[in-house]
Amino acid sequence: MTTIKVKLRHSGVQGKAGTIYYQITHRRRTRRIATCLQIAPENWQSAAQCIAPAISQTPEGRLLRHCIERDVASLHRIVRELDSQGSSYEPDDIIMRFRIMEQRITVAEAMRREIDEQTNNNRLGTARNYRRALSSFMSFLGEKNVPFSAVTESLIDEYNGFLLQRGVVRNTISFYMRILRAVYNKAVRKYGIEQTYPFQHVYTGVDRTRQRAIDERLIAKLWRLDLTGAPSLSLARDFFVFSFCARGMAFVDMAHLQTKNIRDNEIVYTRRKTGQPLRIRIEPCMREIIVRHAAATYQSYLFPILRTTEPARAFSQYQTALNRYNQQLKELAKRLNLKESLSSYVARHSWATAARKHNIPLSVISAGMGHTSERTTQIYLASLENSAIDAANQKIMANLNKRVSTQETT
Repeated sequence: MTTIKVKLRHSGVQGKAGTIYYQITHRRRTRRIATCLQIAPENWQSAAQCIAPAISQTPEGRLLRHCIERDVASLHRIVRELDSQGSSYEPDDIIMRFRIMEQRITVAEAMRREIDEQTNNNRLGTARNYRRALSSFMSFLGEKNVPFSAVTESLIDEYNGFLLQRGVVRNTISFYMRILRAVYNKAVRKYGIEQTYPFQHVYTGVDRTRQRAIDERLIAKLWRLDLTGAPSLSLARDFFVFSFCARGMAFVDMAHLQTKNIRDNEIVYTRRKTGQPLRIRIEPCMREIIVRHAAATYQSYLFPILRTTEPARAFSQYQTALNRYNQQLKELAKRLNLKESLSSYVARHSWATAARKHNIPLSVISAGMGHTSERTTQIYLASLENSAIDAANQKIMANLNKRVSTQETT
């Protein structure tokens, strides 16, 4: 029979915090495992072997509680594994296995390694997203680094509550959770972390948001818009029209297009977001836009967006250009007297919507946009599907009203 107790060793200095330790007793032999976890004696309940309730609800108290809970759970798991082997063991065997587990990588260190890996692979957008998730999680932890042993289901639930209290929308919370889960699962595989599925009760999906699209009539109106004397707006208009004509090509892919991507009468490129290879026939309107801006481009780029081929600087220039592009699209929306604003993604949604209205199969639209699944395409088309259902319902109601009117007159 093995017992595991959580105890506090008081400091010899008056008023100084004590140190948590674990007492392992097996076959009447007792050993201690020292930790770096500290707490003031008045905040510790010796009889219950736990933190005082009032303190356990503070950020530092919660983190300390999670570390203790996970350590104790790990010790019990080690004992179960040793018992299942059927051979005799000593308390020192338990401690040795526990120390090996303790030496593993921390959450922040694992995430920083992922950030470095993404950066080295020139996946700078992904690296930026990982930095955002790390910053959010560390803010929740009070900038304290934690081992993976502290990543429990209750800790993740509390992080979820922390984000909700600050008004973070569900899709952003899911965005952070998916990144943390990816790092956690990789640590399980790479460093032998125990898999306890701490993310199973938090939302990691993607809510369908209201997507905006404009019809082909407005695209044509934008194409004919007189922008004499407004070269920056004219450039933004050309980007928007090109994106629409190129099956909703994303702005990041347009920014990185080079002359080498043109082969015969096609643009051949790989989507930077998904890695999907795509081939797009160059339509007359697309060629007109390419030719119009050829003189202003840097080196081999097709469009005057980037002025460097160095990855980090190019990414910074892309972000600046995207922000400027979206601001210019807002001005174009005003000139078109649109009730809602335009953004870089509206061209992409508009192409998907136009394709659906022309009865193009969902599978073809999905392939054309470079989506990895039709589910993503369905998110784009959600508003269109609803409008089509509403239109069908209107016809049904009109027919019903007609019949009711006929019966009233007879």
